[in-house]
Amino acid sequence: MKVKRIIFGILLALQISLFFSQSPINLRNIRIGVWAELDAYPGLYEKNDDILNYTKNRIRDLSIFLMEGMVYGWNFVYTPSDNLRGVEEYLEVTPITPFSKNDKEKIIYSDSFFEENRVNVWCDYERTDYQIQSYKIWSGIEHPVIQGRGLGRIEEGFDGIQTAAKNALKEAVRARYRTELKNKPKEISGSVLIRNPPVVGIKNGQYAIFLDFFLERDRIIKYTTY
Repeated sequence: MKVKRIIFGILLALQISLFFSQSPINLRNIRIGVWAELDAYPGLYEKNDDILNYTKNRIRDLSIFLMEGMVYGWNFVYTPSDNLRGVEEYLEVTPITPFSKNDKEKIIYSDSFFEENRVNVWCDYERTDYQIQSYKIWSGIEHPVIQGRGLGRIEEGFDGIQTAAKNALKEAVRARYRTELKNKPKEISGSVLIRNPPVVGIKNGQYAIFLDFFLERDRIIKYTTY
C-alpha cells in the first residue's frame, strides 16, 4: 500500500510538471489521476458499502466529464455579469460529443487505493486514430491556448470538482477577452478542448483545478448588436 502511494504521488507530480510545461503528455493514451475525500459525504458513513458505491459512481461521472472535454471538447456559452444592466453572470458547458456507451466502457480504472480518508484512482482512455487526428487539428495555430484555475466547494463532493472545472473555463475565457474587448459583451460562445490532463488539488479549503484549453471562438454578441 505504501509503495502504491509513493508511485501515485510520483506519477501525479510528473503529471503536474508536464501540465505546467504545456506539452501534450501522450496523444494515444490519456491518464488522469482522480481522488476523493470520503468525509465529503458524512451522511453515508452508516454503511461502508454505500460509501464505496457512491464514491465509485461519482468517480465514474467525473472521469467521463473530464474525458469528454479532452477527447471531443466542450461547447460553452458565457454571459458576464453587468450590474448596470441588471445582468447576472451565466455559464453553460456541454460536451461537443457526449461519450457513447463504447467510450465509457473504454475508460479503465486501475490502481485504486485508500490513503487515510482519501480514495485514489487512475483513469485511462486510449484515443482512436480519428481522435488523435482531431487533437492535431485542435492544436493548430488558429486555435489559441487559454488557461485558468477554478474553485469548488468540498462539501459538494464531485459536483464541487465539476464546478471548479467550469470556473476554470470561465476564468480562462474572461482572461482571454478582457484584453480584446473594451466593454463587456452580452454573450461569448465557443468551443474548447482540454489540452493536458487536469490537475486537481485543495486550496483554502476548496477544490482547485488547473486546466488549459485550445479555444475555438464561435461568436461575440455585443449590447449594441441587434
